[in-house]
Amino acid sequence: MALNIEKGSSSHSAYDLRSHMSDVIETHTLAILVQNEAGVLARVIGLFSGRGYNIDSLTVAEVDREGHRSRITIVTSGTPQVINQIKMQLERMVPVHEVADLTVEGPHVSRELALIKVEAKGDARVESLRIAEIFRANVVDSTLESFVFEITGTPDKIDAFCDLMRPLGEVRLARTGVAAIARGV
Repeated sequence: MALNIEKGSSSHSAYDLRSHMSDVIETHTLAILVQNEAGVLARVIGLFSGRGYNIDSLTVAEVDREGHRSRITIVTSGTPQVINQIKMQLERMVPVHEVADLTVEGPHVSRELALIKVEAKGDARVESLRIAEIFRANVVDSTLESFVFEITGTPDKIDAFCDLMRPLGEVRLARTGVAAIARGV
C-alpha cells in the first residue's frame, strides 16, 4: 500500500522531500570550519565569485586557537540545486574541514549587527533616544547633531528601527555580517 505523502509536506520528516530541481530562490546560512591560514578566505570567496554566486553576508572568526581553525559564516541565496552545488564544492576544498548548512540541519540562532547614524536636532534627539531604548540599541557615539547606535537582532528588527528613525532625521546604516550558531549542540 502506497503512502499518501505530499512532496515537501512536512518540515519534521526524516527525509528531504524537497525537490532539488526547484526554481525557488532560498536563503541559506552556511557555517564553514576551515584551517586558519593565509589565503583560505580568499579561496572560499573565489569559489563564490568565480561561479557567479552571491554572498549576502560574511563573517569570519577564529574558533580554535590551538587547532588553528576558523569559522566562516556565509549567508547566500540560490535554488536548492545551486545551494547543494556550493556545499559540495566547498567540501572539496583542501583547507575546509566541515560545511554545515544551518538552515536545514536544525534550529539555529542567527543575529545581525548594525551601526546606524541618525542626524537629529531638537526634540527629535530625545525621541531617537526613546526609540533606541525600546529596541535596546546602544549609543556608541554622540555629537551635537547626531547619534551612532549599535543594534543587534534579526534583519526585520533592524529595518523596523531604521523605519522609525527616518522621520527624525537622516539615517545612515552600516550592516555587518550575520553570526549564527546551531542551538543545543
